[in-house]
Amino acid sequence: QISWTPLLVLGYLFYLLLGAMVFQLLEKQAESHFRDQFQLEKLKFLQNYTCLDRQALEQFVQVLMEAWEKGVNPEGNSTNPSNWDFSNSFFFAGTVVTTIGYGNLSPSTVAGQIFCVFYALFGVPLNLAFLNQLGKGLNAHLITLERWVQKPGRAQVVQTLAMAIFLTTGTLLFLVFPPVVFSYVEGWSYGEGFYFTFITLSTIGFGDYVVGTNPNKHYIPVYRSLTAIWIVFGLAWLALVFNVGARLMEKFLQLKWHKPDLSLEEGATTKLEDEPEQPRFHIPS
Repeated sequence: QISWTPLLVLGYLFYLLLGAMVFQLLEKQAESHFRDQFQLEKLKFLQNYTCLDRQALEQFVQVLMEAWEKGVNPEGNSTNPSNWDFSNSFFFAGTVVTTIGYGNLSPSTVAGQIFCVFYALFGVPLNLAFLNQLGKGLNAHLITLERWVQKPGRAQVVQTLAMAIFLTTGTLLFLVFPPVVFSYVEGWSYGEGFYFTFITLSTIGFGDYVVGTNPNKHYIPVYRSLTAIWIVFGLAWLALVFNVGARLMEKFLQLKWHKPDLSLEEGATTKLEDEPEQPRFHIPS
């Protein structure tokens, strides 16, 4: 047998290097342009307001950056809703236990930071257990469907049909329709909404797009809470999709690089064939 593990490691490293080169090619020039534009705007600002010097302006910019890091939008004012009302706090708690961590909001008090550590310590395993139960529920329905259809030639058709329904329904509910809602409520384009949807459900969570943070918009109180509930179920679905994709990749590599072992005894082969098939979907805990 040919070991495919070193090839997988090399492929993984190559994929990371490829991503680094493409991101650098796509983003570096735009970053340089924005940086030059920002410096030009600072010079214009100093020319228009001669009472300020560069040091004072840099200090003000630093204050703006610190305000943003504390979750305070510099565009807002003192009349804006609190970032820590119940709806926002519920949303933040969901981003902690799901490990999304947008980074636009974080506890600033020592007591809040310590509580966040212990809250995540117990909440992350609880979230994984909950998602695992959702996965088992989907497994149970699929296994019941397979047992219901036992006639030769039909089981594979039903499995393929169930997989197609699972992927299509989940894609519509969690990836296609939500960006329409976010585009309408947040004022984003559909592409930005789709980008936010996938980055959120995959727990990447850059934090460049976050719902309910525009100070110029009026949101219903339960908007972010409903978004948090959508995230939980979307996480379960996308985790299953990722898991199925990983298993398909493993099977592809095993079939491609492993030669069939002809030394298996007939009895051992029969035993393997008689064993019940394992569930096809599972969320790793």
